[in-house]
Amino acid sequence: MKPELWRPLLGTLGLMIGFGLYGLIGKLAEPWQSVCIGALFVILGAVAYWYAQGERWIQVLGLLLAVYGVLRAFLLR
Repeated sequence: MKPELWRPLLGTLGLMIGFGLYGLIGKLAEPWQSVCIGALFVILGAVAYWYAQGERWIQVLGLLLAVYGVLRAFLLR
């Protein structure tokens, strides 16, 4: 398949995995719930930053997601 055709499939699969993990993590007790959700945001931000080589606005968005993840894990509850 062409790479352009893989993007919607991988995006849909990623959303399904993300919502599934978010639902499972929602059942954890605090503080583990906040730490795990924060870690998911950090991972999402890191992958977005890595994937967006050359697209500055997506890299900035990835950094913002990672910073939010750290704040969510340790400060925001």
